[in-house]
Amino acid sequence: MTDPGTGSEGTVHRELKRLALAWARAHRLVLAATEVRLPRSDYRADVAAATPRALSANAFTAVFECKASRADFLRDSAREAGAAETLVRMSERLMALRALIGGHRPDLRRCEELFPEFDALDLRGLRHRTHERLEREFTQRQRRLHEGTKFAMLARWRAASLLYLVAEEGLFAPHEVPEGWGLLVRRGPGLDLAIKPCLRDTTPAERVALVERIAAMAATRERQLDGISSGRASGAASSEG
Repeated sequence: MTDPGTGSEGTVHRELKRLALAWARAHRLVLAATEVRLPRSDYRADVAAATPRALSANAFTAVFECKASRADFLRDSAREAGAAETLVRMSERLMALRALIGGHRPDLRRCEELFPEFDALDLRGLRHRTHERLEREFTQRQRRLHEGTKFAMLARWRAASLLYLVAEEGLFAPHEVPEGWGLLVRRGPGLDLAIKPCLRDTTPAERVALVERIAAMAATRERQLDGISSGRASGAASSEG
């Protein structure tokens, strides 16, 4: 595998982070930063973002995990052999059922007015026996693949209202995307939403904690940039003298 720090994978990963940051800000998640250490964990999110007014009931936070290679994805998913075909079928059924529910229940698209581009279904209060059973079975099977890994922990710790994988096109199949996560695929100069995320419960305190981490990282980056600019200006003045 290419060295992430110096090779092509590192270049791709940086570009995916840049695109995720731009996508977040373009979709009203204007408070955003890269390499944000998440509350209640030792993980750093490639990109974390939030809407303003974290205490509002309509506020959202998001975490973006960028994957530049399949090996990088497998390290965080701990995929096991033998489950792929079953997960493919179950994933297709689950996504088809959600699309059907969304068509019949437009009231579940509660973020549509504020976030029309997300179009994420708010299924938290839904009572649908078939969906509950299928979601439970799918989650149980995926747990064998993801339990104790980064993806499972971010969901379990309620890291954000929305969780996204960001990857090159064709890096992995839709059934491999962890349950409830969205998928943003790089196509041309931007990202396309290939799989919609499910909205997750987060408390005001959890949203505020993430916003504080985002603000701290953004301030650190700004100070670093100011230091670089000041150093360049001093060097230019010295050379002119």
